[in-house]
Amino acid sequence: MRAFFLALAILFAATGAAQAGGWRIVKDHWSAEDEAGFGRFVTALGESNCGSSQSCLRDKSNPWRGSDERFKDVDVDCAKFPYLLRAYYAWKNGLPFGYVDAISGSSGDLRFTKTANKPVSRREMIDRGNGIDGPSALRAMLDSVFSGTYRTDAAQKRGILSDFYSPDLKPGSIHPGSLVYDINGHVGIVWKVDDDGRIYYMDSHPDFTVTRSVYGAQFGQSPARLGGGLKNWRPFKLVGYRRDGQGHLIGGHLVYAQNDQIADYSLVQYVGTEPNPSGDVKKAHYVYNGQELGFYEYIRVAVSGGRMDFNPIYELKATMTTLCNDLKDRAQYVDNDINDGIAHKPHPGRLPDNIYGSDNLEWETYSTPSRDARIKAAFAQFYRDMQEMIDLWVHRDSRIVYDGLFLQKDLAAAYASASQACTITYLNSAKRPVSMTFDDIVHRLFAFSFDPYHCIELRWGASGAERETCPDARDKRRWYEAEQRLRNQSDRTYDAQMGFSIAELNDHVRWSGIDTPPPIDIKSLIDTMPDRIPFVQPGPGGMPIAGP
Repeated sequence: MRAFFLALAILFAATGAAQAGGWRIVKDHWSAEDEAGFGRFVTALGESNCGSSQSCLRDKSNPWRGSDERFKDVDVDCAKFPYLLRAYYAWKNGLPFGYVDAISGSSGDLRFTKTANKPVSRREMIDRGNGIDGPSALRAMLDSVFSGTYRTDAAQKRGILSDFYSPDLKPGSIHPGSLVYDINGHVGIVWKVDDDGRIYYMDSHPDFTVTRSVYGAQFGQSPARLGGGLKNWRPFKLVGYRRDGQGHLIGGHLVYAQNDQIADYSLVQYVGTEPNPSGDVKKAHYVYNGQELGFYEYIRVAVSGGRMDFNPIYELKATMTTLCNDLKDRAQYVDNDINDGIAHKPHPGRLPDNIYGSDNLEWETYSTPSRDARIKAAFAQFYRDMQEMIDLWVHRDSRIVYDGLFLQKDLAAAYASASQACTITYLNSAKRPVSMTFDDIVHRLFAFSFDPYHCIELRWGASGAERETCPDARDKRRWYEAEQRLRNQSDRTYDAQMGFSIAELNDHVRWSGIDTPPPIDIKSLIDTMPDRIPFVQPGPGGMPIAGP
């Protein structure tokens, strides 16, 4: 009975802290239920379709939305968004929290160093007796963390540890609240993992919009030393505290779990499942139940607990839906550029030093080279995945689940239907609507301009009569033509010097792109599908008999 009243007092203390805006710590660590609660909180925000960090915290899916008027308006980019949600949940639930507040790296921009960044200090949320000012503490945190904070060696064992660890790939290891980190400078937070192993994430952007997509090739594959890929929050415990009469934990400090103390810590995403003495991610092989798989396919299979069967119709529809959502998010971004008048400004004489990560606020806010590259990478992976599934079907692989009689016909019909359902419409410079289906976009994707100084027609890759309404003068159109090789590539090179002039782009100087984009034409892939190989079954005396 005494334990019951103590638990009740702690609950009231946490609730009171949330209502008053003060942060009172009542637990010395995050329990499994706390982690699950955080996951439910993130899932609710993911399902809410909130479109910015502000609207997410104000959304009805946030049960603490009215608990502190001083913290209603907060704008964050991709790297700060997961920290915001994690610390906010800790504040509202009486949990301890700490974070790396300073890192050191080799040189240059710490978001994109060639070697790992090293945490050099951390800040802890410790109640000294009068509670913690939650809004002030969170704002200080948001001033300290950025994408370089995530760029740490996943195998690090000494010194100040990262706030994250590399999880094993198995059911439950990746869950709502896990993170996905692209070493090219982007971070998302997982809000759902479905039964087929698809990992859905939310991400924020420099214009503070929040979007949703599915983890895949757009995040790239990283070496362990740079810590890209999937991450979980590192466990810790508050020690050396005293408890006051109301159940608050006063003083103490945080002790973080070492990698070998974490049950599901693993480097498998970097080194593979097979012997790899060098630890080189490029030499990693991924095998599940004796079947060698591609990296992203392995993640899905491992996270789903062995779901190795694929229905090509379902996979096609699901992927087209995800890509359509990515395109609609891009449309919002391009509209911001046009509405804020950036496209009407003169084009600078040179591109930024790096188009993917610029200190130029205007370029960083309104251009789309990174966003476009992620979309292109996802389209290219879609093509490869469909190509593989078709090949498996042709060779009668048991992993392909299809009950129909004519896969080519059914794929073509599914593609046509999904393409029409994904229609993107923009207002051209004459204020007339222009609509594009998914298939239209496939044929112009690598013509999309990432340059914020181009008209909206060029931003959407218009040609022929559709481009005639573009008001851009000859100088801007010359820039558009010169940037084609940059548009052809889906890889992002953040450590390259790219402050090119038109002449340098036309001379194909180093880092100025590639000549030919990867194939992405799914319809053509379907239209040219080969026939299945004959099914051969043994006949009398062991002689083969061709089946259907």
